[in-house]
Amino acid sequence: MRNIARKGIHYWQKLNAANVPAELIENGQNRVIDASLTLIRERAKLKGELVRALGGALASSSLLGVPLGHNSSFLQGPAFAPPRIREAIWCGSTNATTEEGKELNDPRVLTDVGDVPVQEIRDCGVDDDRLMKIISESVKLVMEEDPLRPLVLGGDHSISFPVVRAVSEKIGGPVDILHLDAHPDIYHSFEGNKYSHASPFARIMEGGYARRLLQVGLRSITSEGREQGKRFGVEQYEMRTFSRDRHILENLKLGEGVKGVYISLDVDCLDPAFAPGVSHIEPGGLSFRDVLNILHNLQADVVAADVVEFNPQRDTVDGMTAMVAAKLVRELTAKMSKMKN
Repeated sequence: MRNIARKGIHYWQKLNAANVPAELIENGQNRVIDASLTLIRERAKLKGELVRALGGALASSSLLGVPLGHNSSFLQGPAFAPPRIREAIWCGSTNATTEEGKELNDPRVLTDVGDVPVQEIRDCGVDDDRLMKIISESVKLVMEEDPLRPLVLGGDHSISFPVVRAVSEKIGGPVDILHLDAHPDIYHSFEGNKYSHASPFARIMEGGYARRLLQVGLRSITSEGREQGKRFGVEQYEMRTFSRDRHILENLKLGEGVKGVYISLDVDCLDPAFAPGVSHIEPGGLSFRDVLNILHNLQADVVAADVVEFNPQRDTVDGMTAMVAAKLVRELTAKMSKMKN
């Protein structure tokens, strides 16, 4: 995936070197971007109209795929995750009811606006600065269709920065973030890439898009990760003290004084016994029920969320991790969607 993307970028660099008019290239890029955003806009508009026509929904989760993998430092397989997660959500091996009893077949609970065509956009020579803005704009288009709330399917963790930025800008202030992960992903930059999947929360905190950031499940953290955490006032909960912290984490109350809460769920927060299909396997993680207890007991108005870093290319055990990621999406859907009493 990374090599294909680089070939596309290099191709456009060669065109520039060959004196192809920059205006020609830019106009073509703009047409592709406009078409991509139009598709998201119209699909979100249709789903929003449907939910409003059915009535009764105060908040409805809406899937938005962001199949981006080129900012991964190791493997780029997460770019292939969104369709695999969708397939697992609707797999006939299970029913469409969440543990809390919400029906995913009801569009007032869950809709889907499709994917941001990341590879097609990058193939036109669009750089990451612009791509991140396109992702942010796509999220805002979903949020414009009240009562839709974006539940984003990654992709690597770099997508969290443009998504959180969009949510914060759209609601008019910072959010509280619950981040479940084996890694803090808060390097200032990683391998020279400010958009690395190891750096999104540095960009988020620098931008003032989060008031509180709680990181749960950490067990691969460097001195820089701890220093950055202190710099930004991050509340970091490491697995080595999870037994002591369990009561706190299973009884969280977030969002007081801000306009909403964002949940970012990296699949590798789970112990690899539960989710082996990830790029960075880190033993000693959370159990699946640990994660559900944290989510189910959380007191918060969850305005958006993402599920990231599932790598289908490593999901060699009968699609087990796809089903795990799908279950996380299902339970997040239940947490985000709200019906009138």
